[in-house]
Amino acid sequence: MDDEESTPRRARRWWVPVVSVAVLAVLAVGTVALVRGPLAGADDDRAGAGSPDATTHPPAHTSPCVTIPRLRSIADLQSIVDTTRGGPALQGADVGADLALEDGRRLWVMGDTLRAADFDGPRFVRNSMLLISDGCAQTVLPKDNGALIPDRSDGVGYWPMSIGRVHRDGVDVVGVGVQRVRSTGSAMSTEFENLGPAIAVFHVEPGGVPQLVEVKDLGRDDPSRKRPTWGAAVAVEGEWVYLYGTANPEVEGIFGYSLRVARVHIDQLRDQSMWRYWDGEQWSRDAGDSAELIPAKGGVSQTLSVFSQDGSWYAVSKQDEFLGQDLVIWKAPSPTGPFTRASTVARIPSNAVTGQLRYMPLAHPAILPRRGSVVVSYSRNNTDLGKVEANPFLYRPAFIRVPLP
Repeated sequence: MDDEESTPRRARRWWVPVVSVAVLAVLAVGTVALVRGPLAGADDDRAGAGSPDATTHPPAHTSPCVTIPRLRSIADLQSIVDTTRGGPALQGADVGADLALEDGRRLWVMGDTLRAADFDGPRFVRNSMLLISDGCAQTVLPKDNGALIPDRSDGVGYWPMSIGRVHRDGVDVVGVGVQRVRSTGSAMSTEFENLGPAIAVFHVEPGGVPQLVEVKDLGRDDPSRKRPTWGAAVAVEGEWVYLYGTANPEVEGIFGYSLRVARVHIDQLRDQSMWRYWDGEQWSRDAGDSAELIPAKGGVSQTLSVFSQDGSWYAVSKQDEFLGQDLVIWKAPSPTGPFTRASTVARIPSNAVTGQLRYMPLAHPAILPRRGSVVVSYSRNNTDLGKVEANPFLYRPAFIRVPLP
């Protein structure tokens, strides 16, 4: 962590960061895909090199059932995380984004995922998916037992950020917002570059296994943190999708990310020429006009949550990314702000002595909802990868309920 300023285009991930927002507006992707054909509306020349766009994916299958108790409280949720050993396909992972399917089952998408030593496939993959039904958790696996969203031909992988769905003609169309990531060291290096967003689409028939239909990179590969990463958080209000972008100026001593926002009608989500960017007074066609809603100094993490409740808008994040300690809520009267730092609702510092890492808090307003509060998860990990391999429970999320200001 101490060399962050010396490698401005390279970020350090302690074997994982990202994650996700609980229920996202990527559901619009499904609508567009069904109405205009698979992932229509994006220009091919804007996609990253080696994009697995428009490929045919072999049928996926599920691992054997792992028995889990019913979820009635935060304590139940944390008990599942802390005590359920899980199957060989998923021993530990980042916090996941989740949603409910039409048939009552739930999907969770996870970031960097650790498998058991005896697993018949790669020990470590960039993404995975859990399928949960009554008392049963199963990992969704591709034919080769690798990452469910496969790496590009050039080795670039995909970290999930968000998930959503629409139901059409008896099928759930599930959209997963992901970001492209390239390791800058070994396969399990803590050094990586974020290259830009992408979208993966799955079809899920009632009682069936989620099947990957397509993956599409959005925009050219660009590792600069100065460039806003649109989709770091997403919120929906009526027919509008609000895509929040985060950026770091790559200046020594500034570890947080600024927050900006773009808006697009839900039917035009994939057409980036239709996105409009809030310049502080009105919506502009030019992304360069986007105004900072929260400055980078004392700012948010690269990935965060933004949502509305009871007429107010909230941004939930760890202030100052990895080096921060405070789980902070910013409050605003509208999706465009102004966002004011309202309160520190928890302390989640990492521990340099033990190597414990606590990072990437995300709000889950759809899990065990209660007025005036929200469930928040944060990732746990350790700088000693040997400890994590020996005890994957070190690499699982924690869940807490926090009050809304």
